[in-house]
Amino acid sequence: MTEQIPGQEQRDFKTRHVIGDNNVQAYGFDVHNPVFMVAAGIVILFVALSLSAPETASQVFQAVRVWATTQLDWLFMAAANFFLLFCVFLAVSPLGKIRIGGPHAKPDYNIVSWFAMMFAAGIGVGLMFYGVLEPIAHTLQPPFGMEGASFEERRALGIASTYFHWGLHGWGIYSVVALALAIFAFNYGLPLTVRSAFFPLLGERTWGWAGNVIDVLAVFATLFGLATSLGLGAKQITAGLSYLLPVENGLVTQISVVVVITIIAIVSVVRGLDRGVKVLSEVNLILAGLLLLFLLAIGPTAQILTQTFADVLSYLRYLPALSNWVGREDTAFLHGWTTFYWAWWVAWSPFVGMFLARVSRGRTVREFIIATLLVPTLVAAVWFSTLGGSALMDMAANGETLVSQAVADGEVELALFKFLGGLPLSGITSVVAVLLIVIFFVSSMDSGSLVVDSITAGGKTDAPTAQRVFWCTFEGLIAIVLLLGGGLTALQAASLATGFPFVLVLLAMTLCLYLGLRRLHKQG
Repeated sequence: MTEQIPGQEQRDFKTRHVIGDNNVQAYGFDVHNPVFMVAAGIVILFVALSLSAPETASQVFQAVRVWATTQLDWLFMAAANFFLLFCVFLAVSPLGKIRIGGPHAKPDYNIVSWFAMMFAAGIGVGLMFYGVLEPIAHTLQPPFGMEGASFEERRALGIASTYFHWGLHGWGIYSVVALALAIFAFNYGLPLTVRSAFFPLLGERTWGWAGNVIDVLAVFATLFGLATSLGLGAKQITAGLSYLLPVENGLVTQISVVVVITIIAIVSVVRGLDRGVKVLSEVNLILAGLLLLFLLAIGPTAQILTQTFADVLSYLRYLPALSNWVGREDTAFLHGWTTFYWAWWVAWSPFVGMFLARVSRGRTVREFIIATLLVPTLVAAVWFSTLGGSALMDMAANGETLVSQAVADGEVELALFKFLGGLPLSGITSVVAVLLIVIFFVSSMDSGSLVVDSITAGGKTDAPTAQRVFWCTFEGLIAIVLLLGGGLTALQAASLATGFPFVLVLLAMTLCLYLGLRRLHKQG
């Protein structure tokens, strides 16, 4: 093992070597060989085989999902706990004073734009899909075998379980990756690609086959993690359209939605980061905020806010039990929800991590961790307690509702629209909800293609637009393949399959990050 990071002159050479000498320029592309060639080749082969034999692909996806959730639950649970504790350690230690980009670095974006991009890229589509669905689902079938408990007990546990899946643990995963990429790119001058974070362990081998393997795994995790979210978004957009318009809620419509959104995302890709993702993210933040304020205003506002505080306390009370996987008998919850979620967050981590790294220069380690852990968790708390909590209040007052019936019947993508349908101005709010999902969808595809392009271009942040269009197109194709190959089951299988190898990569990354930060701290 070596801790030595190259000096400035060596760093300049390494950057030229990784970005220049190994790159291939042809047909408007400027790609890193062999990362682009291997990743693109396997992705194209995967799409072709899945489209040629959809029934076989569906069976494979089902088998992968069952194997990963039953055999690897301990790995994902232990890793998620470790990443969160590691982030807390960095925040309270002297290492937290280190500034991304150096002592005199200034933030590239103001706090509002920074948070808007973090929010849109990190959890946007998921909040829309699960905002009403998950609190209801966990109340109807709570973890720990508590189906026989009182409604209030099940409600508290259901909300706490939802917070658990969208709070500190998930953002701890994102924070480790984002911080590692940012520190080695902006403080050590290495290319902004996943392999750079492993220089303390790999040394010169970072630029060889070992680094190539790491980057290829990051590409797969990003593409399939994104495809999971895009597939969920397509299912919910289709459900919303069928709820509002005489449109069939079926597979053909879902695929059509993916195609249309992919075209819109390509337009955003061509516009670039500041005119594309930044603008979309800020529009999304405004729309999501307006929807949230409207729901708070028409509901029992004081009761919702008071209940949110109580829900946060419930989350903290149940957090140790939900984090433990030993001796659990509620395998349907543990495997079907938590294991899938941690694999999904891991699969998204190179995408969100690299994107956050690009927009977080000038923040201290402590500021970065506090922002990425606490702010999204609190926003998610208010979101779930407003949407899901309001739906649960309706259940408490009236028993079975249209929302709870939809969830119980497996029409999960309709939960949000059934909820909005029972409120004033339901037509307007439903249209806003569809628009929000579409913009989240587009910004995720745009950001994802940016990240995958950077990885496959050896860390370049100004690679030709044609490459981002290529990856954006294949993100849409993978989502279509997974929808054809079994819908939600296939989407979950994709995240689990790619999350497994990449969680091992992330565990090694935490050691590299610590070594890199310790060296910076010693240098003052």
